[in-house]
Amino acid sequence: MTIISWIILGLLAGAIAKFLLPGRDPGGFIGTTVIGVAGAFIGGWISARWLDHPITKDFYDGATWAAAIGGSLVLLIAYRLLFGHSRN
Repeated sequence: MTIISWIILGLLAGAIAKFLLPGRDPGGFIGTTVIGVAGAFIGGWISARWLDHPITKDFYDGATWAAAIGGSLVLLIAYRLLFGHSRN
């Protein structure tokens, strides 16, 4: 996959992660989108490095999508924990 396809995958993974983890984010839509792109890269790297699933050139590979969405969820949760506002 090219860098453009990873960015598109990250945008979609960020939207899916936001759907799975609703609520207010400190960064809004743009922050969530950036987290999705970064999560796709990190999830793909973790998948290739430690889970022994090399990145394929197929955009529709289910494991690649799961890694991207999982990475986005982890980053979104970490972002909320670090920069989230209190409920008061």
